[in-house]
Amino acid sequence: MIVVTGATGNVGRPLIATLAAAGAEVTAVSRRPLADLPEGARHVQADLGRAESLREALRGAEALFVLLAGELLGPGESADTLLAVAKEEGVRKVVLLSSQITATRPGAASHFRLREFEEAVRASGLDWTILRAGGFASNAFAWAESVRSDRTVMAPFGDVALPVVDPADIAAVAAVALREEGHSGLVHELTGPVAITPREQADALADALGEQVTFVELTRESAFAHMSRFMEEGVVNGTLDILGMPLPSEQQVSPDVEKVLGRPAAPFSAWVRRSLPAFK
Repeated sequence: MIVVTGATGNVGRPLIATLAAAGAEVTAVSRRPLADLPEGARHVQADLGRAESLREALRGAEALFVLLAGELLGPGESADTLLAVAKEEGVRKVVLLSSQITATRPGAASHFRLREFEEAVRASGLDWTILRAGGFASNAFAWAESVRSDRTVMAPFGDVALPVVDPADIAAVAAVALREEGHSGLVHELTGPVAITPREQADALADALGEQVTFVELTRESAFAHMSRFMEEGVVNGTLDILGMPLPSEQQVSPDVEKVLGRPAAPFSAWVRRSLPAFK
C-alpha cells in the first residue's frame, strides 16, 4: 500500500490517479474530505502536522509520499516524529516533495522546514527519494479570476524566465519512485523543458483561449502588497527575489523528468490546455 499526503492538491490528485491506474493500493490523506477517488483508492482524514493522526493511514503501508504545504511549512511537529510513526507502522520507503530552493538558496528562511525534512529522511534509515521541484505551472491559477473577468494577467518581472514544471510531471516521477526500485538515495531535480516568462505564459493562455489576453506588469512593490495579504513578509520577499533575480541554477532546465519518465517534460502550454476550464 502507498500513502499519499496532500491528496487534494495539484500534485496529490494526479499522483493518486496514476498509482490507482497502475493497480496500486492507495490511501489518500488530507485534512479535508475528499470525493471522487479512483477505484482502488481510499481516503483517510488526518493531519500531516500531527503524526499520531496518520497511524490508521500508515498501518501496513510500504511507501509514503510526503508533501508539505501552507502552514505545514511553518514551525510544527518535527520531521523525525512523523518518520518514526511511519517506521513503527511498517513503512520502508519515503518520497519527499521538496524545492530546488533548498539547494540554490540554503539560507532561505521560507524553506527551513523543507530542509529539516530533507535532513530527516536522509537520516531515517528508510529508503528515500527527494524530489526538488522548480516553480509550479499551476501557480498560474492565481490569474484565473482576472483572465475570466477581463482577459488580463497581472504579474511582476514580465520578462524573467523560469522553467516552471507541470505538477502532473511531478506526480508521474513520484509514482515511479514510489513503485519502482533504483531511486533510493537519489535527488531528482524537476523542471519544465524550457524557461518561460510570465508574459509568454499569458501568450500561451491567449493561444489556448483563442482570445487576446493583456499582460500588465506589476512593480515589485505592487506585487508585494498583493502577496502580503496571504503570505508572510519573509516568504513574499524570498519569492519575489526568485521571480525577479533568479540564480543561473534556478533558470537551468533539468533533464531528470525525461530520465525518469522516458519522455520530455511537458511544456507550460500542455498544462494550460488541460487546465483551460478554470480560465474561461
